[in-house]
Amino acid sequence: MAKAIGVFDSGVGGLTVVKELIRQMPEENIVYFGDTARVPYGIKSKETVIRFSIENILFLLKEDVKLVCVACNTVSSMALPSIRNYFKVPMVGVISPGAKEAVYATKNKKIGVIGTQATIRSRAYENEIKALDAAIKVIARACPLFVPFAEEGWLKERAVFDVAKFYLAPFKKAGIDTLILGCTHYPLLKPVIQEVMGSRVTLIDSAKQVATEVKQLLATGDLLESNKKAVRDFYVSDDPAWFSGLAERFLGQKIERVSKVSTA
Repeated sequence: MAKAIGVFDSGVGGLTVVKELIRQMPEENIVYFGDTARVPYGIKSKETVIRFSIENILFLLKEDVKLVCVACNTVSSMALPSIRNYFKVPMVGVISPGAKEAVYATKNKKIGVIGTQATIRSRAYENEIKALDAAIKVIARACPLFVPFAEEGWLKERAVFDVAKFYLAPFKKAGIDTLILGCTHYPLLKPVIQEVMGSRVTLIDSAKQVATEVKQLLATGDLLESNKKAVRDFYVSDDPAWFSGLAERFLGQKIERVSKVSTA
C-alpha cells in the first residue's frame, strides 16, 4: 500500500490541518494521531513536550509514514528544532508557514499572534516574523479559553464573544491589520474572532499554508500519490468516542473508525 502522510497533535486541533490536506491532496493516505490522554501540551514543560513528541513520531513511523506534519503550535514552537535531529523523515511544522503568510499579508507592519501560553511564551512566531522583516511590530497574547470552547462546540455562544472581546481588545487598540491564529483549534472560532476584530483584519489560519508546504515537499521528493480510494486512519491515546464526535465537527464529514493506542 502507498505510504501515508503522518499528522499528530496533542488532541483534536490538528484535524483543521487534516481537513486542508484532504482538500488539497484528496488522493493521499493520512494517518492521524491525537494524544488525547495527555492534552493539553500548552501548560507543560519543554522537556515533557519533546518527550511526548518523540513518542508520537515513533508511533507514526511504525505506520510507515513518508512525512510527519506536526499539527500543533506548542510542539512546533517548543520541540520541533530539537526533534528534527532525532529523525530522518521530513517534518513540517505550523509556525513557519503561518509566519510567512502573515508577513506577506500585512500592509501596516503590525501583526498580532494568539495561541497557547507555551506558544506565546516561546516567542517562536515573533522570531520567525522578525527574521523575515525586522520592521514588523508583533503583539502576542495567550488565549487559553479558546481551546475548551472549540472542543465543547461553543462556537457562537455569548460567553465566547465576551471572552473574545476581552482577549482581542489589545490587538484592536494596537491597530493590527493581520492576526495569526496560532493554535490549530482556533479556526473553529474564526467567525467570532473575525466579527470582534472587524473585516479589515486578515486572519491567518496556518492549516492552509501547512498543507501547501506539505504538498510542495512531497512533489519535490516525487512522493505524491494518486490513490483513487485514499485511506484515513485515526488513532488516539484516550476516549475514541469523544474524539470521533469532535472529529466530525472539525472535518465536516463522518469518520469510520477511531482506534485507541498507547504511545509510551
